Amino acid sequence: MNNVQVGNRGEEIALHFLSKKGYKILEKNFRLRIGEIDIIASKEGCIVFAEVKSRRNLDFGYPCEAVDFRKRKKILLVAKSYIHMKRLYNVDCRFDIIEVYLGEKKVNHIEGAFCE
Repeated sequence: MNNVQVGNRGEEIALHFLSKKGYKILEKNFRLRIGEIDIIASKEGCIVFAEVKSRRNLDFGYPCEAVDFRKRKKILLVAKSYIHMKRLYNVDCRFDIIEVYLGEKKVNHIEGAFCE
């Protein structure tokens, strides 16, 4: 499995995981010129912008460690654009990271992983 396949599989697993937890999936791979957000979902009136990081093993560190300052900044910019496009000005939002460990068949959902 190459890196693109690992990422795609991880996103499929994350979508299924969130759906089972009662989240409504609003967007998958929401892309603008400035960047992309893997999953945009909602639950109990809160919009969740989720970054999915998948690993086959921990040779290159924990998945969440790949969401560095530069990546968080891009996610924030895309999220602000999404909020503006959809006119969601008075809605709570949150930024999550979903770690998918393919070798262990495990998902770790880090709610509120970072903020604006």
